Parts: sequence; structure tokens; C-alpha cells
Amino acid sequence: MVRLILLTGPIASVLGGIAVGRMAVWSLHQFGFGIDEEGEEKEEKGDDGVPDDGKSGAAKDKKKKKAKKSPASSGSSSQSGTLSNFRSACDKAYKSNEGVVIRRTVAAICLVAFYMSGASFKDYCWKMSTGLSNPSIILKGQKQSGEIVVVDDYREAYWWLRDNTPEDSRIMAWWDYGYQITAIANRTTIADGNTWNHEHIALLGKILTTDEEEGYEIARHLADYVLVWGGGGGDDLAKSPHLARIANSVYRDHCPGDPTCRAFGMMDRYGTPSAMMERSFLYKLHSSAIKSNVNADPTKFTEVYRSKYGKVRIYKILGVSQESKDWVESPQNRRCDVPGSWFCPGQYPPALQGVLARKKDFAQLEDFNRGNKDDDYQKQYFENLANPSKARDQAARAEVPKQQQPKISGDDGDAPSAEFQKPSQDKIDSVYNRWADTDETTLMWQIISSGNANDLNAWLQTNPLVAFVRSADGRGPMWWAFENRNQDMVKILMKVGVPHTDKDKYGKSPVDLLASN
Repeated sequence: MVRLILLTGPIASVLGGIAVGRMAVWSLHQFGFGIDEEGEEKEEKGDDGVPDDGKSGAAKDKKKKKAKKSPASSGSSSQSGTLSNFRSACDKAYKSNEGVVIRRTVAAICLVAFYMSGASFKDYCWKMSTGLSNPSIILKGQKQSGEIVVVDDYREAYWWLRDNTPEDSRIMAWWDYGYQITAIANRTTIADGNTWNHEHIALLGKILTTDEEEGYEIARHLADYVLVWGGGGGDDLAKSPHLARIANSVYRDHCPGDPTCRAFGMMDRYGTPSAMMERSFLYKLHSSAIKSNVNADPTKFTEVYRSKYGKVRIYKILGVSQESKDWVESPQNRRCDVPGSWFCPGQYPPALQGVLARKKDFAQLEDFNRGNKDDDYQKQYFENLANPSKARDQAARAEVPKQQQPKISGDDGDAPSAEFQKPSQDKIDSVYNRWADTDETTLMWQIISSGNANDLNAWLQTNPLVAFVRSADGRGPMWWAFENRNQDMVKILMKVGVPHTDKDKYGKSPVDLLASN
């Protein structure tokens, strides 16, 4: 799509400019601007350039009468006469007083619209020029106390890399910051905005969103440091679900059966990570020593820099493979288009061949000239986008291994034996006291209504906090479980800690629904 815009944008701009220019000239002509005396005289002359006096008009009338009397041209002259009459009528209406009024009204509207659009576009251009001219890595921020501060974390972090790392250091970061690291820190990056190799970007996404152990084993062959954007907002963790989808487009075992990678991301609006995100390489480095029970493995990473406001964190990778680094730097392993050329596409070290063997080159929709299409993947991708609730449900069930799912029997009445990690009371209160119709409440109602206790267990094992969601009427999973008379689900919810005596919007408790039924 971007390439299509780059190709057609200039063409559309030129054609649009011609159309607007012609319309503006026509509008000005209606008020007498841009018309000289010679142009006025031409309007009063005939088609041959001779002024329309009475004699010439009479001569033309005689010629027309003679032409009408000719039998050979009677058929064609009737059609041309109809068109001529229609043209004459339009010309009279165009030059009539009413036509002049209409033309000038339309012209005035066009000129006013052009002026307003032009003034708005001018203001927009000035605003854009201001934003593009100012540095994008130095921002203004406001503390909770109201104090305005200058956030210079990004530039300071790049300067730290420049001043405190060896010149041959390789920095791993998401490609968005590649140019900044290269230009300001003067260090080599794994990827930047000019990396058009989708498979390479997918490998970077896989490193960041796979589990910490696998990500480390790949990263130690490619980089010496890892730079992570944090601090909330549009940081690396916020965009990480997109990274996981890019990784899965090439490494299909990353999110098996789910091109949209619903298993990776925040489970709710309260910032609860999914199990896949929680064990990921990026989450460990992003939230290490910030969130409870989250710490980067000290045998694999050492935090060497944290910016003033926590926007940037830099880790040194321990146990970097010097063999892989030497192999990549060796001139013998460079593939250049000609000897001594600057164009030398890089190669991965042999240690990564096991990972690379699992990749599948991504076929984009616009690659219509390629024979190896990927229609099944594209179809499933758009189906999951169209039905995110179903995709999220499938991802939640796939996340819990089947051997860990407790067997729930409705025949013998045994209580479920699943173990749940109960969230903190503060998190429970923030969810339980908020009544709203959300995707979580809809999906929870569907699971309980279907009576599938295994699905409920699978979801609660990955995110037990959803057991406390409540819809706009104040009802939640416990109300629905009582309403459906599902004893197994009631036991599951009680084991998580969901109360069964609270009231809904209408003053009814879950037990009251059982009695009314």
C-alpha cells in the first residue's frame, strides 16, 4: 500500500492541481478577470473569425436554406440540425441573464471554497513544518505535581551508548529506532527503517516476543546490547502484539493456528499480560524490577543503563558468541555484488541455521507475480480479525497445555482440582467495582452459557482476574453460573474467590437467581 501511494501520489497531485486550476480560472472569468478586449471581440465573431453583421448573417441563412433543399444531405443534416439546435439553446441559456447569475453564483461558491481550503491547508502545512523541524526525541512532559519537565531520555541513552560501549558493539532494538541509534550513538543496529527484508524483521520480532530463553539463545549470536523503550504510552510493550504477528507471519510455530497472535498481549484493560507475553524476552527486560515477580535472568542480562524517567533501558547481553561475531565480520563471509563493493548483504552465522530452517518466506497480497501464494494463511488472518472474540477464546484454550487442564466431570459431582493464582485485592477491586459491557464480559457469558467448564478453567488459568468482571447491569460470571444451574462452574468461581452474595443493579444476588428459576 505504501509503494502504491508513492507511485500514484505525484500523479494524483498533478491531475488534481490541473483540475483545481482550470476551475479557478473559469470562476475568475465569470467576473471579468483574465479576459482582454480581443477575447471579447472573438466571442462576437463567427466561426470563421468574421464579425457578425447583418449582411453576413443573411448570407449564412441563404446558404443554410440551400443546404436544406439538397436531397442528398437531408438525412445527415437532420441529426446535425438537432445537435445544433440543442447547442444553440444551451448557448442562449448560458448567455442569458439568468445563466449569468447562476454562473457567477457557482463561481463565487468555488472561489470561497478554494480560499477556505487553501487557508486551512496553509495552516496545516505550518503546523506540520513545526513538528517536522523540531527534534522528535526531546519532549515536554508533566509530572503528577503539575511541573513541566523536558524529557531528554532518548538522546541521553544514545549518547550513553556512544560514550560507554565499544565501537564495534551491535545494538538490538526494534527497527523504529535504528536510524536514531546509528546517527546519534554511532553504533551498528540489527535493523532500521531501510530494512525491507520482511524475514529479517520477523526474526527480530521473534526474538523479542518469544520466551526469554529462546530469545536469548538467538540474540547472543547477533547483538551485544539490547535497547528497550519503556515508560508507557507507545513503548515497546504497547506495540509488542504487532511484533508477535510479524514474527508469526514467517515463523508459523510462534503462534500456532492463530495468525493474529491473540495469545500474546494484554488480557484486559488493567494491564494483565497473557502467559505468552509474561514469559517473553521483551516483557522480562521491559518490566524487570518494576512489576512484582518480574526479573530478567541475571545470568543472561545485566542492566547497564536506565534513563532519568525510565523511557529507555539498556541491557548488556552476557555470554555473547564471539565465534558468531567473528564469522560475521570476516570478509570471507561477505556476499558483495562485486569485489570491494559497499553493497554486501549480510549473512546469519551458522549457529542460527536451526532457527532459520523453520521460517517460511512471507508472501504479501500484492506479490501477485509470485507462484508460492499463501491463501490459507491470509484467509485465516482476516477471519480472526473479523471475529476477535473467537480468536481470543481459541488462543486462551491453546495456551494451556491439555495435560494441565483438569478433568471436570458433571456426572460424579467432584469439585474441580485446578489451581489458580489469585490476583491482589487491589486488582480485584478495580475490576469488580467497574460495571461495563466489554469483550471480556461477552466472552465470559458465552463460555458459561455453553456450559464448557474446561474452557472456563483454561481462561482462568491464564488470567484469573476475568472471573471478577461485571456487565453494565452489575451481573458477572457467578450470576450467570447460578442462572444456568452449573454447579461445576460455581465451584470454579468460588475457588478463585468470587463472592456469591453481592447484589446486582436490581438488588438480586446470584442465589436469588437460582431461587427465581
